[in-house]
Amino acid sequence: MSHHLPVPLYSARQVRELDRIAIQDCGIPGIKLMKRAGYAVFQQIISRWPGAPLTVFCGAGNNAGDGYIVAALAAESCLPVEIIQLAAAHKLQGDALSAYNYAVQAGVSIKPFSDGMGLETGVVVDALLGTGLNGEVREPFAQAIRLINDSGLPIVAVDIPSGLCSDTGTAVGPVIGADVTVTFIGMKQGLFTGEGPQHTGELVFNNLRVPELVYHQVTPECERLDLEELMPLLPKRRRDAHKGDFGHVLVVGGERGFGGAVAMAAEAALRTGAGLVSVATRSEHVSAMLSRCPELMVNAVSSGQELQPLLERASVVVVGPGLGKTPWSEQLLRQVCMACKPTVVDADGLNLLAAQTSQAHDSRHWILTPHPGETARLLGKTVSEVQADRFAAVRELWRKYQCPVLLKGVGSLICCSDKLPVAVCTGGNPGMASGGMGDVLSGIAGALLAQGIDPGQALSLAVGLHAEAADRAAVDGERGMTATDLLGPLRRLVNP
Repeated sequence: MSHHLPVPLYSARQVRELDRIAIQDCGIPGIKLMKRAGYAVFQQIISRWPGAPLTVFCGAGNNAGDGYIVAALAAESCLPVEIIQLAAAHKLQGDALSAYNYAVQAGVSIKPFSDGMGLETGVVVDALLGTGLNGEVREPFAQAIRLINDSGLPIVAVDIPSGLCSDTGTAVGPVIGADVTVTFIGMKQGLFTGEGPQHTGELVFNNLRVPELVYHQVTPECERLDLEELMPLLPKRRRDAHKGDFGHVLVVGGERGFGGAVAMAAEAALRTGAGLVSVATRSEHVSAMLSRCPELMVNAVSSGQELQPLLERASVVVVGPGLGKTPWSEQLLRQVCMACKPTVVDADGLNLLAAQTSQAHDSRHWILTPHPGETARLLGKTVSEVQADRFAAVRELWRKYQCPVLLKGVGSLICCSDKLPVAVCTGGNPGMASGGMGDVLSGIAGALLAQGIDPGQALSLAVGLHAEAADRAAVDGERGMTATDLLGPLRRLVNP
C-alpha cells in the first residue's frame, strides 16, 4: 500500500495552508486544483470499474466541489451518473459553486438526498464531508453514510472517508468504509492510525501538481516510518568481528506461567544479531528454555539481589516480558532501574512502572513500548482518551519520560523528541493480533541497542523490522500467525 506514498504526513490545518500557498503564492486558481482532484478520482474509477454507473454524494464545501467535477467528467464520458445532494446549491460558494455549475452544464441529474433512497448498481463516490469534520457527524450526513455503507457497492472516498477525523484517525459517529481513498496535496495523518486504515481501503495519493517549493514552507508534525531509510543502521559486519562487538542483552521476566514471553524476547534478540543473550527468570523455566534454544544463557533468579551480577555483565536490558505483578517482579524491576543501563521496558514492566507513585527514575536511557492499555495506566487516563488522540498521547508519554516511546496499535506511533515529527508505522497486519508479538518486538529493540544504535533510531528500526517480518510471515495467512513465525523472516531482513 505505502511504497509509492510520500513520507510527510499533515494535519488538516497544514493541508489547508499548503492549498492556500499554492493558490495565493503560486497563482494556481483554486478551481484548477479542484478539477485536477476530480480528474484524479475519475481516473481511479474508470481504471478499476470501467463503464460502471456512478452515484456521487455531495456535501457543501470544497470536498463537494471535487465530487461535482467527478460527476461532470463522467457525464462528458457518457457514463450514467447521478448526484445526490445533501446541501442545497444556494449554500455553495466559490470554487464549489463553479464546480456545481460545471456539473449542471454537463447535464448531470441532480437529486436531493432523501431517507428511503435505494442504491442498486455501480460505484458510489463519497464527497460528503472532507477534512473539515470536527466532532460528530450530523444528520442527514450520518443517514447518508449509513445508506452508502449498507449498499454493498464499491465506494471511492474523495480526500478522506467522510466521518473520519483527519487529524486523529478517530470517528465519533458513522464513517464511510471506502474501498479506495484518493487523497490530495498532502497526506492526512489520521488516515494511518486508529480507525483510519480500516476505513480508508486502498490509499492513492495525488499532489495535484503542486510545486515542490510549496512543501518547503510547511513542516510536517509526523511522517511515515521509512524502513529502507533506516536499513543502513545495520552495516555489513567486519571480517574480524567477534561476539563482544554486538553487545550483551539481558532479558528479565518470566514469572510462573509466563515463561514463553521471556523466551520469545530472548530468541528475537539473538535473531536480530545481539552477540550474547542472557535470561533472568524463574527456576521453573530454565530447562525448557535451554532445550528450546541452547544459545541462551538462562539463569534462575529468586530475588533482586541475585539479579545484580547478571546486570553488571549486560550492556542492554529488556525488562517486562512475562514479568508479572508479584513482589518478585517488583524486586527485579527495582534492580533494573538502579542499574542505569540502556533498557527496553515492556508489558508488566510498564504496568509496574505505572503503579509506582513516588519513585523518580532517570528514564532517559530507556525505551518504552506500551499498547493503549499500558499507555492509559502510565498517563492516568482511560484507553478511550488515549485512542481519541493517539498523536497527543504519544507526545505526552515523551514529555513525561523524556525517552523514545512507542504507542502500539494500528498505525503504531513513535516519538523520540519534541523537535522531531512523530513516526507512523504503516506496515503490519491483523495477523499480529496474537500473544507474544510485543515480546518479539522488545527483543528486537534490545538487540539493536546492543549493536550500538541510538535509542530513537533503534526503536524506529525495530518497529519497521517487526512489521515487515509480520507482513512476510502473513503470506501463509494472517489468521493463526504466531509471534515465533516472525523469527525466520526477521533473520533474512537484518541481512539485506
